[in-house]
Amino acid sequence: MKGIIYGLVFFVSLFCSSFAVAIASKPIVVASTTQIADFARQVAGDRLIVKCVLAPGADPHTYQPTPDDVQMVLESDICLENGLHLEGKNWMSTLATDAGKPIITTTDGIKPLAISSEGEMVADPHAWFSPKNVAVYVNNIVKGFSQLDPDGKQNYEARATLFLQQLRVLDSWVRQQINRIPTQRRILVTTHDAFNYFCTEFKLNANNNFLSIAPVGWSTGAEVGGGMTPERRRKVVQSIKESGAPALFVETTINPKQIREIAKETGVKIGGELYSDSMGPEGSAGETYIGMMRENVLLMVNALK
Repeated sequence: MKGIIYGLVFFVSLFCSSFAVAIASKPIVVASTTQIADFARQVAGDRLIVKCVLAPGADPHTYQPTPDDVQMVLESDICLENGLHLEGKNWMSTLATDAGKPIITTTDGIKPLAISSEGEMVADPHAWFSPKNVAVYVNNIVKGFSQLDPDGKQNYEARATLFLQQLRVLDSWVRQQINRIPTQRRILVTTHDAFNYFCTEFKLNANNNFLSIAPVGWSTGAEVGGGMTPERRRKVVQSIKESGAPALFVETTINPKQIREIAKETGVKIGGELYSDSMGPEGSAGETYIGMMRENVLLMVNALK
């Protein structure tokens, strides 16, 4: 009996060791945001290990990298960032450069929306809110992974093809759902300017040039474009009152205090909490990009229609 037990222990130990070696031999990808990590996993499958710096609910604009993040990047083979200054003070690029790791800017090739901020025009970094833009993210990721692992190129391309088809279905579904909202009620008011691409693509906020209506600018941090001024707040309150917005929305990555105060001031109800700069935690309905978009749209439709 002891011989059998020792034999089982030996084979289990051998299996675990072989499994650990197989895991350790896979290249490691580090993504800055939860959305980019999801796109990367859709493409990578089991050939690569995808890790993410930001946790669900974290704000990329204000995030400060930790020593654990530095170590994670040091152990990586390639890094992925959003770019367009989404990562406040370009923290992801700095981490990769300091570690000597290649970095892919996943928004390369996207024509960004230009928005006014503190008297100057800046590029809006929230490009993933258009599924058409996500196709560009995915293609950039495929190129980066194929350079890292040429033997896996066909697998990456095949996985990307399926995901791109899912994005086309998502785009069509969102349009169908938004059409359930009467035209005059398609007014989206959120905490910060995260939804410009969404409003432009799906035609919300017609009276605001199809751009976000928000008390805070494109960023919630201290970098260029961040923060809420009294003048901006006054204009937003006035705009909400004049627009007849049926509801206002808080966001998962931002303290809801400001938007709740404005809701009270304007007498407009809170329609719910939207995923914006981060997806939902594991096990939630919004833990993937398609899931977060689905839940956001259903929440908007139910609150606005």
